[in-house]
Amino acid sequence: MFPSSRLGLLGEFNLSLEGERQDLWLTAQRLLALLAVVHRTKRARRATVAERLWPDAPPGRAGSSLRSVLWRLPRPRGRALVIGNATEVWLSTDLKVDLWEAEEHAQLLRTTDPQALPDHRADLALFRDDLLPEWEESWLVAEREAYRQKRLHALERTAGLLCERGLYTDALDAGLGAVQSEPLRETAHRSVIAVHLAEGNHAEALRQYDGYRRLLADELGLRPSAGIRTLIAPLLGRPVDLRSPD
Repeated sequence: MFPSSRLGLLGEFNLSLEGERQDLWLTAQRLLALLAVVHRTKRARRATVAERLWPDAPPGRAGSSLRSVLWRLPRPRGRALVIGNATEVWLSTDLKVDLWEAEEHAQLLRTTDPQALPDHRADLALFRDDLLPEWEESWLVAEREAYRQKRLHALERTAGLLCERGLYTDALDAGLGAVQSEPLRETAHRSVIAVHLAEGNHAEALRQYDGYRRLLADELGLRPSAGIRTLIAPLLGRPVDLRSPD
């Protein structure tokens, strides 16, 4: 039986084999991350991978460097993490990747009947971190932003589902997680306000709205949308958009 192998890309890089963390040199980390993030389960041309990992090196030297990294990668029980032939390389199908799992669950949150989903509190840990936020690889920029949007939508969706089940503390954790990741994101603030309203904490709902209103005015010179103003308007007994910004 193939040993348990798991690649962590959310937050910091982490490769574990049979539950034990493996210390890899940076180039090996970049190779595994590149294959998992950009190429996924597909095969990648060796020349393409080498060029992305060593963009300033001559093709021959880049190819030689790739061969060296592949040769030095861990081989748990003789099984390769990266498989290759003369022209292509690809990840072993036995390697589990947390990014893939998070994206699959985010898709389920969008398309599955909420009653058929398991306890949503587990989603809070799954969507806590962005994709390798400290890395500065050029090939990672677009992929990181794409995952960030999926993660924020998943957190907002999770907040709503937890709120419907009366799990207000966990719902707030999810909503505030989205706010922390993107303070100017209105839908994130709306998810937090909705939880406060459901719990009957009207002062907290108004405080959340007012903090967002001030931030939006200071940073962008904008006012909140009619949607979020309507959400808290009943608490004031009058349209909140008549309030002049400070």
